[in-house]
Amino acid sequence: MRIIHLLVIAMLVFAAAYVYRIKMESTVRTERVLRLHADIREQRDAIASLRAEWAKLDAPMRLQGLAERHLALKPISAQQFDSLKNLPDRPPSFAKPGDPDPIGAMIDTIDPDIVTGTLPSPEDAQ
Repeated sequence: MRIIHLLVIAMLVFAAAYVYRIKMESTVRTERVLRLHADIREQRDAIASLRAEWAKLDAPMRLQGLAERHLALKPISAQQFDSLKNLPDRPPSFAKPGDPDPIGAMIDTIDPDIVTGTLPSPEDAQ
């Protein structure tokens, strides 16, 4: 009979220790959740203040004032356009009409003896 009593007491002590462990874990997790909520609140406040600052910096009247103060821009008048005859000529077309590979035709027309300066000339390479 004493052995059963000792076993029941041991089981009660084990159960009490287990319940205490669960209670401490739940307390730690609750504190962690509260810290996370506080961090989220701080981040939301920071986002709100940044949005307010962005709205202040992005205000059209403020930008207009800065542009007038620091840029020498003027409105475009109708006399600022040039006629079509003053446009530069169209660059020559290296590709023949109907050529299936116009980029290849342009590469073929490039003279391989021209030294562009990006690569060393054949004399310098030796």
